[in-house]
Amino acid sequence: MSRLKETYTNEIVPAMTSKFGYKNIHQVPKIDKIVINMGVGEAKENAKVLDSAMADLEIIAGQKPIATKAKKSIANFKLREGQAIGCKVTLRGERMYEFLDRLVNLALPRVRDFRGVNPNAFDGRGNYALGIKEQLIFPEIEFDKVDKVRGMDVIIVTTAKTDEEARELLTQFNMPFQK
Repeated sequence: MSRLKETYTNEIVPAMTSKFGYKNIHQVPKIDKIVINMGVGEAKENAKVLDSAMADLEIIAGQKPIATKAKKSIANFKLREGQAIGCKVTLRGERMYEFLDRLVNLALPRVRDFRGVNPNAFDGRGNYALGIKEQLIFPEIEFDKVDKVRGMDVIIVTTAKTDEEARELLTQFNMPFQK
């Protein structure tokens, strides 16, 4: 069992129960899944760009990503329906906790001029979205082997009913919110 999962059961559940007054431990919100999405707009001209983005995402997540395809054709963007334009990976269970641990403790502190993540990036239903400008903040990525700096979206899906509950849950997981 990962360190974060043990922390959740031994420390976070009692703290959240006392703060929000839950009657049952199953009411305490938990992290359901983490979705990492990487949009690769240049993939429409060059398919190799998507392959390198998928390779980077696989190294970061520890799981093979799937290619995402365009839902509609848009002539102004020279985009056809069904064309591969990005990749994503959905993490659950142990891999999810392991990724969250690396994100909070290793990757985010390596961001230049880091003052914390935006505390208002919740969607109203307890899910948190985080944009990362470059994949180089992850220690697994070797700087020399990167062809282009790419960003990614990290969406943390929780079972929380409100943003306040989700914010408290992520704070308990040591997410560095701005003050």
